[in-house]
Amino acid sequence: MLTICNKYTHGVWVAIMYYRPNCPDGGNWAKKGWWRLNPGECKVVYGGSLRSLNRYYCYYAEADNGANWSGPYVRPVPPQAFDWCEWTSSSQATNVGFRLLDINSYDNFTLNLTA
Repeated sequence: MLTICNKYTHGVWVAIMYYRPNCPDGGNWAKKGWWRLNPGECKVVYGGSLRSLNRYYCYYAEADNGANWSGPYVRPVPPQAFDWCEWTSSSQATNVGFRLLDINSYDNFTLNLTA
C-alpha cells in the first residue's frame, strides 16, 4: 500500500498517478485525488500491492499556503475529487506537474511531504 504523510506545517491536498494498463478512457496510467491531509496526518492513497503493479508512481501535492510538490509529468486534474485515466480532462481541469516516485521493490511505501 502507498501511504502519504503530511510532515509540512500547513494542510495539503494530494493526487496520485499509477500504472493501470488499458485504462478505459485510454492510456496506461490512471490518476486519482484529492486527499486532504492536515499537518501530521497520514492517509493510504493506494491500498493494493505496490510491487505487483509497477515500481513507479507519481504524485502532486499542494499546500494551503501555495507550496507544492510537483514534477515534469503534466496532466489535467479537476478541482473536485476524481478517479480518471491519465489524459481524461474536463473544462474545469487545470494542468499540474506530477513528480515521479520510485518505490523499488517495496510492497508498502510511505512518502513524507516535508519543506
